[in-house]
Amino acid sequence: MLYEIIKFPDPVLEKVAEPVTLFDDSLKKLVDDMFASMYAAEGIGLAAPQINISRRITIIDLSFQKRPEEKIVLINPEVIAVEGKQHEEEGCLSLPDIREKVTRAAWVKVRAQDATGKHFEVEGTELLARAFQHEIDHLNGILFISKISRLKRDLVSRRIRKMMKNGEW
Repeated sequence: MLYEIIKFPDPVLEKVAEPVTLFDDSLKKLVDDMFASMYAAEGIGLAAPQINISRRITIIDLSFQKRPEEKIVLINPEVIAVEGKQHEEEGCLSLPDIREKVTRAAWVKVRAQDATGKHFEVEGTELLARAFQHEIDHLNGILFISKISRLKRDLVSRRIRKMMKNGEW
């Protein structure tokens, strides 16, 4: 099943997602559907709130289907360590056509569960570190535009309002 990607300013995007407590076949199906929805939207990461499901589930595939073994499923994830800084451009499926530079940690370690409930830790640098932080922020009701200057955020908000008024959003 393909889910529609929810766009900002939908309130679900700014709400803290609920922890996952049941690891069953329906969760595995949801994860599979999330990957299908992410690929259809041409993304490299997706959090459950972006498909209007307020649960702490996120997926990442930096290879965009080229290397299935690199698909990452993070359930109930938390960043447990960070190092360094990087300042790069980010985009978001919930904010199509909006791209801004954001400062993030250059290296992160994440603790999470897989679709069976097994706990694990994973580390990432550069784009993977950025993806971990971006997607986990979604689970905490934080969008990347909250990490840019107030002036840039106001410009983005005006642009979105104009697109909404013109039926382009």
